Amino acid sequence: MDNNIPPKEIAEEEMIEQAFQELLSDYLATKHRKRVEIITKAFNFANQAHRGIKRRSGEPYIMHPIAVAKIVCNEIGLGSTSICAALLHDVVEDTDYTVEDIENIFGSKIAQIVDGLTKISGGIFGDRASAQAENFKKLLLTMSDDIRVILIKIADRLHNMRTLGSMLPNKQYKIAGETLYIYAPLANRLGLYKIKTELENLSFRYEHPEEYHEIEEKLNATAAERDKVFNEFTAPIREQLNKMGLKYRIIARVKSIYSIWNKMQTKHVPFEEIYDLLAVRIIFEPRNPEEELNDCFDIYVSISKIYKPHPDRLRDWVSHPKANGYQALHVTLMGNNGQWIEVQIRSERMNDVAEQGFAAHWKYKEGGGGEDEGELEKWLKTIKEILDDPQPDAIDFLDTIKLNLFASEIFVFTPKGELKTMPQNSTALDFAFSLHTDIGSHCIGAKVNHKLVPLSHKLQSGDQVEILTSKSQRVQPQWEVFATTARARAKIAAILRKERKASQKEGEELLNEFFKKEEVRPDATVIQKLCKLHNMKDEEELLVAIGNKTILLGDADKNELKEKQSNNWKKYLTFSFGGGNKDKQPEEKEPQEKEVINPKKILKLTEEALQKKYIMAECCHPIPGDDVLGYMDENDHVIIHKRQCPVAAKLKSSYGNRIIATAWDTHKVLSFLVYIYIKGIDSMGLLNEITQVISRQLNVNIRKLDIETNDGIFEGKVQLYVHDVDDVKAICDNLRKIQNIKSVTRVEN
Repeated sequence: MDNNIPPKEIAEEEMIEQAFQELLSDYLATKHRKRVEIITKAFNFANQAHRGIKRRSGEPYIMHPIAVAKIVCNEIGLGSTSICAALLHDVVEDTDYTVEDIENIFGSKIAQIVDGLTKISGGIFGDRASAQAENFKKLLLTMSDDIRVILIKIADRLHNMRTLGSMLPNKQYKIAGETLYIYAPLANRLGLYKIKTELENLSFRYEHPEEYHEIEEKLNATAAERDKVFNEFTAPIREQLNKMGLKYRIIARVKSIYSIWNKMQTKHVPFEEIYDLLAVRIIFEPRNPEEELNDCFDIYVSISKIYKPHPDRLRDWVSHPKANGYQALHVTLMGNNGQWIEVQIRSERMNDVAEQGFAAHWKYKEGGGGEDEGELEKWLKTIKEILDDPQPDAIDFLDTIKLNLFASEIFVFTPKGELKTMPQNSTALDFAFSLHTDIGSHCIGAKVNHKLVPLSHKLQSGDQVEILTSKSQRVQPQWEVFATTARARAKIAAILRKERKASQKEGEELLNEFFKKEEVRPDATVIQKLCKLHNMKDEEELLVAIGNKTILLGDADKNELKEKQSNNWKKYLTFSFGGGNKDKQPEEKEPQEKEVINPKKILKLTEEALQKKYIMAECCHPIPGDDVLGYMDENDHVIIHKRQCPVAAKLKSSYGNRIIATAWDTHKVLSFLVYIYIKGIDSMGLLNEITQVISRQLNVNIRKLDIETNDGIFEGKVQLYVHDVDDVKAICDNLRKIQNIKSVTRVEN
């Protein structure tokens, strides 16, 4: 060695060498193929590339890649390819080497992972929210090619979090916030339970330092008490397990600080009222691999003889592993101290999977992966599908993915008895889309446990679900509200966008025909005039409305376009002959709205205006044909009331000057909800006759039917969708013709 090297540098060299030797001995202790030379080559390459560069904490930069490689090897359990990629993960970004250089030296597989890691560097949260979401998109895209990218990224993030103390406070908040938002859920989804907990705790420690230390102190103060409870609780269990002749260990699991704080927040309770701080974990060696499942249940049976189990809190993830591969049997037992204690029963293999997640049985190990990779594959496929669909708003996209990161699962069965895993809170509609997009888009309802339910019905674990479809069904905009899973939402949004485009195209054709017929030259001002006339935001909205026939082009549009010099008497003329006076309103500028809706004129209530501008009063539910009046509130919104409505009576007396006369101008396009009350003498087949009249003869849609019979008298309330008062009259007249029906009236709700 050259004598001129300063002692500080010699010390650093020794520190680096020692860290690398530790990594190698950790690697040699694993079950992977021993490919030491490629790891050494990667280390030497990275060490030389980062030479002379320091981290913020003052230590040589190469210490970071070595630390990440250690996490990848020890805590995630990956092999040489991933260890090399971890050592090289910052080379392309921070030095002059390119991905091609790495490919030439280390081969395409390592290069591909390093490339994936380089693309998603710089943190997910950029300066702008959408940039951060774009980065997240890249992260997931590379992840769906090779899951090791995200695993190494999580290791990288874990090391950054462990050394966050040397960062500036504003950077700390940014990184901690991002970790809680994305990385902890990702680690959880990939089954890296231990890492998820550490990431949450570290983020929490930097974001809420006082609360963190407070909970930490309380945990330390109650530790002795917990140990005592643990020893007393487990002594009889040990005795029982010894009798069974099993090799086992029992450990205490204390709830993580972040989980405690989270529970205190959500349940609004103090630390002292959190009773599940302690859980007991029994980890055993199965007598032989085939007996593993039976052993779990044998242990359960034997310990439930000692302590009484909670009847509703047996969680069997042994027969149905969670989507992230987690397997265990959880039981809650009543301890002698009068408190419930959760016991988790796992084999050593299950424990490895719980600690290291999918990596514990990942494909890249010899002999391929296990059968439970199916779930992860499915999750990655869903993410791929969402990514393939070009979504305009990156933030929506982030939320969509997060929906599926956090969700715990429920199990539902198909009519043939196949088991499907769905996120919690899934609805029948989500289930339909999870089977196939075609089934989802033509779905009209479902049978859950052989009972009919609407699409918005929330599924419970253990439900058997049959989806009912109809060729004529189309995707409805309100479905976006019913759907809770990322996949269903993405599909529905895509289909609606497609339909909107089709309507737009049709609208364009209709508009062009109209222009041709009226010999109008289409240009921006003409379109603008029409948008203004129909109160539309922009050209696209106008074309969609024309395409799906909400707007019918007619005389009002002609007049609007023909009269460049707007003659006022023309307006009054069209108005007095029932032409579109209402259509003229929006022509005035916004601030003059009050003058436009002037109390002396009769306000025309058209379909378009009802959808866009006027509000139907909730108190009396008016429908076209009712005698109504308008009331203009402080914000110039017009609210339509029935004239006999008690609220309207008050308004008339208090705010007479704000009351506006109105007249209906509707054409049976919109549907309104009405309530009809029926009373009569009960007889066989009466209900059938009523529904026959309403649905068959008059073709009206029933929303709800409440019927009850007391001592031979029959009373019923029907909620229907109708277009106007004429429909109601026809329904009532026809219902009165049924024998035994004595009265039929329309009522308020």
